[in-house]
Amino acid sequence: MKIGILTGGGDVPGLNPCIKAVVYRATDAGIEVLGIRRGWGGLLYYNPDDPETSSKYIMPLNKQNTRTIDRFGGTFLHTSRTNPGKTKFEDVPEFLKDPKDTDQSQIFDFTPHVLRVIEHLGIDALITIGGDDTLSYSVRLHSEGVPVICIPKTMDNDVYGTDYCIGFSTAVTRSVDFITNLRTPAGSHERIAIVELFGRNSGETSLISAYLAGVDRAIISEVPFDPERLAAFLLEDKRNNPSNYAIMTISEGAQMIGGKIVEYGQADAYGHKKLGGIGAITGDAIKKITGAHIIYQQVAYLMRSGEPDALDRMVAISYANLAVEQLLKKEFGRMVALKEGRYTTVPTDMISRGVKRVDVDQLYDTERYLPKVSNMYNKPMFLY
Repeated sequence: MKIGILTGGGDVPGLNPCIKAVVYRATDAGIEVLGIRRGWGGLLYYNPDDPETSSKYIMPLNKQNTRTIDRFGGTFLHTSRTNPGKTKFEDVPEFLKDPKDTDQSQIFDFTPHVLRVIEHLGIDALITIGGDDTLSYSVRLHSEGVPVICIPKTMDNDVYGTDYCIGFSTAVTRSVDFITNLRTPAGSHERIAIVELFGRNSGETSLISAYLAGVDRAIISEVPFDPERLAAFLLEDKRNNPSNYAIMTISEGAQMIGGKIVEYGQADAYGHKKLGGIGAITGDAIKKITGAHIIYQQVAYLMRSGEPDALDRMVAISYANLAVEQLLKKEFGRMVALKEGRYTTVPTDMISRGVKRVDVDQLYDTERYLPKVSNMYNKPMFLY
């Protein structure tokens, strides 16, 4: 049996331990493993008629060349946000271009080419590691008859169908550390500090980081906020603090009441523009309302940098082993998952059946902009 493995979307800590664990478990079971480089881009840009593209996009994996990769963050297979089912004109590989295609607004579906590449490489099944965008194309390939097993990863922790995604714990750990360290300048200069964290649709990173770091206020993607009310709370928090400062978190996908999500740049292959800047806008509003000086810190990519923490290592390795177990059982079209603290699998199309967001009623005070956990009894470890 020969399998392919790829990582797509944003990198997160834990990907390399996951890849290594897949390779070790599969190799012991007599399975050959091909690493597909640059996510779905590896299959899109691979030219079966040009052997030179093989080393650029395909990498045979074994215990020797994956032995030390778990010591580092990111993904040594590299990644991309490529969607072969929706390829923009400018992203079409040269060898696939048709001279008759001159409409630069045209979107192309190269799934037939991807299927040809999979067959050419002799791949019997795919293990795909990604968020809902990457995994949505896994669902497409499964519908085309390709045996697929998915592993959820995203530091936003917003893949529907699982309680936990690789990368979330490390992102929160990094955020808590940065928040704690930011108290030094905030206190020294007696300012209001605003920490902007990744989180497009789900505010879990802001919520849980705020909960663990004990910040004064937390703004999440799910609940539009009133800047006047927030400013009043922060000014009160500052006055009540012996060091005369206040600190808050805010999700990049947050928005003011009546406002819009702050987006910029060109949309990627999945239709997403970059987010970021709502923290700066909020800081300007709070300064105008209160007259207080502001520290604005966008943590951004630092949340996904460096090696994974122990929890992300544990989940990444466990997900990898569970994925190979599904391969050996030939139970395809599944996504490995954690549900209420237990490892399990769900159908791959589960990711499209809903949107995973913060349980606002249970975990957030919409009036005071604070995390709330009123009853811990019988709640799972991850709270959500």
